Amino acid sequence: MEVIFIKDLKNQGKKGQIKEVKDGYAENFLIKNGYAVKKTKENLSKLNHEIAKKEKETEEKTAEATKVKETLSQLVLEFKVKTGEGDKVFGSISQKQIKEELEKKGYKIDKNQIDITNPISSLGFHNVEINLFNDITATIKVHVIK
Repeated sequence: MEVIFIKDLKNQGKKGQIKEVKDGYAENFLIKNGYAVKKTKENLSKLNHEIAKKEKETEEKTAEATKVKETLSQLVLEFKVKTGEGDKVFGSISQKQIKEELEKKGYKIDKNQIDITNPISSLGFHNVEINLFNDITATIKVHVIK
């Protein structure tokens, strides 16, 4: 019997995959537990509709992320910090601080999207990468001043 997986099942199939399995296994486990449905014209059309919908959403998110990337790459965030002897900065600039500053400027960025490779703990300009969507990454400049 051919089935269409509607949920991921480890070592068996991924969501949207069509696979040939034994009738008993399909009826008594996959379909009964909601992992798969029988392959019919109706179920195939639902699957194709879902795939088309996801592709459209992905295209829209990619276009939006590209627009945001262009505006973010021109952005410079300034942080005023306290310094000690020899202009040594107390602490460092965190993801949370960058997120809050971006929110003030009207960007909705999750702190997990902000990638700080080296701690920002010195005066001057630093590059920070923001993972917007899939492979779209924007680089913003963070200017630390005293």
